[in-house]
Amino acid sequence: MGREEILSRILSDAEAEAAEIVRAAEQRAAEIVRAAEDSLAADRAAAEEEARERARRIKEGRAATARLDGAKVLLAEKRRVIDGVYLRALSSLLALEKHESLLLLGRLLEENAEEGDEIVFAENFPYAEEAKELSVVTEKHLTVSDKRLPIKGGCILRGKVCDTDLSYPALLAADREEHQAEIALAVFGKAK
Repeated sequence: MGREEILSRILSDAEAEAAEIVRAAEQRAAEIVRAAEDSLAADRAAAEEEARERARRIKEGRAATARLDGAKVLLAEKRRVIDGVYLRALSSLLALEKHESLLLLGRLLEENAEEGDEIVFAENFPYAEEAKELSVVTEKHLTVSDKRLPIKGGCILRGKVCDTDLSYPALLAADREEHQAEIALAVFGKAK
């Protein structure tokens, strides 16, 4: 074998080896591209799923907020209606006729007055003089003050130990505290 032949063979083998290296590199590059595309598709699917889940949570959160806001509005309206009921009750108490007003006062004094208490009427209570004639005033040795208080109807009992607020707003507040649930049930029906 001559030198030319050996060189030709070396070149031929080198070309074949170079071609094989290029083919293997192209194949490896194609595999890397496919793997990258597969990874990209998986990442895209995961990102889309995460976005859908985030959107679902946001939607649920907004729906919950809307339900809560709606419940707050409904509760505020219910309170407004109950406030109206008690405002009408206060107006009714303030508008009581003499006989009814003195009957109510007598009952309140019998239930709450202690021996020797002083009655201080509201400045707008029109029957203070007539109240002095009630039997409970005599029986419990109650005194009626000449002073008047800036309260809406009723009176305050000043006692030796403590005072008792028998003003109409205080009586209605106590009633509301005790009966608010029953009134709401009567006005609005069964809760859903």
